[in-house]
This record gives sequence, structure tokens and C-alpha cells, in this order.
Amino acid sequence: MNSQKIFEVATDIIPGGVNSPVRAFGAVGGTPQFIDRAQGAYLWDADNRRYIDYVGSWGPMILGHGDPKVLLALQAQLGKGISFGAPTELEVELAELLCQKLPYLEMVRLVNSGTEAVMSAIRAARGFTGRAKIIKFAGCYHGHSDGLLVAAGSGAATLGVPNSAGVTPAQVADTVVANFNDIDGTRQLIQDLNTDLAAVIVEPLAGNMGLVEPQSGFLEMLREETQKRGAVLIFDEVMSGFRVSAGGYQKTCGITPDLVTLGKIIGGGLPVGAYGGRKEIMQQVAPSGPVYQAGTLSGNPLAVTAGLTTLNQLDEALYQRLESLGQRLETGLRQILEEKQIPAQLHRVGSMWTLFFSATPITDYATAAQSDTARFGKYFHAMLERGIYLPPSQFESAFISTAHTEEDIDQTINAAKEALSDM
Repeated sequence: MNSQKIFEVATDIIPGGVNSPVRAFGAVGGTPQFIDRAQGAYLWDADNRRYIDYVGSWGPMILGHGDPKVLLALQAQLGKGISFGAPTELEVELAELLCQKLPYLEMVRLVNSGTEAVMSAIRAARGFTGRAKIIKFAGCYHGHSDGLLVAAGSGAATLGVPNSAGVTPAQVADTVVANFNDIDGTRQLIQDLNTDLAAVIVEPLAGNMGLVEPQSGFLEMLREETQKRGAVLIFDEVMSGFRVSAGGYQKTCGITPDLVTLGKIIGGGLPVGAYGGRKEIMQQVAPSGPVYQAGTLSGNPLAVTAGLTTLNQLDEALYQRLESLGQRLETGLRQILEEKQIPAQLHRVGSMWTLFFSATPITDYATAAQSDTARFGKYFHAMLERGIYLPPSQFESAFISTAHTEEDIDQTINAAKEALSDM
């Protein structure tokens, strides 16, 4: 069956025809491509059309699809078993490697997803502090647990209200929403909450409102103010962890959080998550302490194997190559935007990037939300027709892998030139 036919069948038996909402192309219109296979930097859909892939399974495929070393390691592990429900040496090896690469990690717990990692980290922070309130930032996505599906109310920083049916006001009553990059407003909010504040959670490099960097002084303020009040600072690096450097964005910004959440790359494309940080906090987690968290498939040997094999290939030369490819793409796209005088903002950090169709700078969710999403939808489909697979939403980051070549980048730039000429 082709993509159209598969989608028709899927909508009868799967909500919206997909198992994660953005895949439905609701933000850009049209029928989603159902993928049949992938290799390197390329995807092939059910109609056997090939695309240069800049989604990369939403970030994990930093080595591209079907990395030979990862596949060989997985084949070897398949012969030993796929799940035991008991400890394995592999879990310890991955935990040791994470602590080695991220020196501020003193202890770490493996889980099954980024959502689970964040949910567990917040519970650990509350258990450690004995407090209830948390601060999150509008536009920063931390998974779909009830207490984090929150929209901001009126004002610069306010008690949140549910933004999903099925989430009650009581479930978000202890979640306060602030504006990303709002230094003064957030500082005041932390001071007001004072000893009621258990934790502040932030994507230090925001990737879920499109790619938005923290402004100078923002993360520094969060670190200073949480330390003053004994609150826990949590960096959500599910997306940025090992994507922009071998030490995560923490290494780039030079700020040490109390806890960090990880996912995506640490599983090499298989479902995985992790949270960890200061030993005195992590020792509160069962069975060492009173904060309960468990998972039947946590530390799954296949996911751990793929993660270990991926992480062991991430050296400085790899990140230099990703930067070179990213710079090549950025230079080409900026030249097109300037030549055609298109009102747009191009954000890039290493191998992460987003093109916003907006005449004004993007610094937070409010400014990102002013982007011309209709124009992005036209651009998305024009690129898709030319064999370029981008995230199907204005508010998502795109990703480059080491499997991309200079020729792939140049083909993408040429496709963008044609696509933007038609708009």
C-alpha cells in the first residue's frame, strides 16, 4: 500500500492515524509519508520515494540510519536476549559512560523515555526538598506527564492551566509557567515562591518551540537563584544532550545543574531515557530512598547496547564535522533569504537548526508563535516535493547527522532556493 492508503486504514484504528501527534502533518496539512526504510541520511517512503532526512527520528540518529557498528552490536545482543527484567552489566557500563562524559553526574537511573525521565526527576526533586512548586517555561516541552502539560495564563509568569483534556487543574496546581529568557520576571518569581519552590526545569537549549538559544545571563540567573533558595535546577537535555557537544549543552554554557534528563541519542535510536545528577538527590530514589520509581524495561539490553555503541563513537572530530555541515547549510540558506528579501529568522547551534518565517527576532515562545505558519506549511511541502524531509511543524528543530554529505547539504540549499522562489 502507498502512504495515502496506509493513512486511510490507520485513521480507522489509530487516533489520528499516527502514534505521536506531530506525525499526522496537522500543522502543515496533507497526508503524512509512511516510511518503509532508511539508510544513512536517507528515508524511503511506502511509495519508494527517497528523501534527505533532517528529522533523524527527532534527534537520536546523530550517526545516521543503520550505522554499521550499532547494527553489529545489536545483532550480537539479540543472540543473548532482548529483555530479562533483571540487572545486566550493560546497564552499569552505560551509567559509567554517562557519568564519565558528564562529570556533574554522580549517580544516574535509566528509564524508558524522555517523558519518564522528566517525571522521575521532578519527583526526586520534590522528595529531596520536601516542597511542591515547580517552574517551567512556556514553549519548553518536557514530555506528556500531567503536571507539565501546562499553558501560561495572563501576565509574564503565572500559575499554569491545563492545555490538554484529561488534565485537571489540581494536577497542574503546583506548576508555575514563566517566559523563556525573561531574566527579571523569572528572578522575581523564584524570589516570590522562595522556600515553596522545589525545582526549576528548563531546556537549556530550547528545541521544542523551534530552536531558541538562551540569552546571556538567563541560565546563570537560574543557577544563582535556585542555589540561594535550596531549589533544584533541572536541565532537560533529552534533545540537546550529546547533540551539540560530547558534554551536552551544559558543557557549552558552562553551568552545572543539580539534575539532568537525557534520552534520544543515549539510546542510539531505541527507546531510552535517564535522569541523574547530585548523589544526595539521587540517593532519595528507591530502593535507596523513599522516592518510588520503577520500570519493567528500564535498562533494556538492546537500547543500552545501541546507546553504548553510539556514544563511544562521539569524538571531537565528529562534532567538528557536524559544525562544518551546519555552517555550510546556514551560509547557503542565509544567502537565499537575503537575495529574495524573505522575512525569516534562521537559528542554528551545531547540527540543530530551525528556519522561522518571521520578521522579528525569536527569543521565546510568544515571539515564535508570531511566525507565519501558513508560509511554513507551503515551504514544507515544496521541500518535500524536492526530496527534502523536514520536521512537519514550524515549532520543531531539524537535525543534521554525520551521514549527511556536502552534496546532500548543497542539494538541500538548491531545493530551498527553488521552494522559496515559488512562495
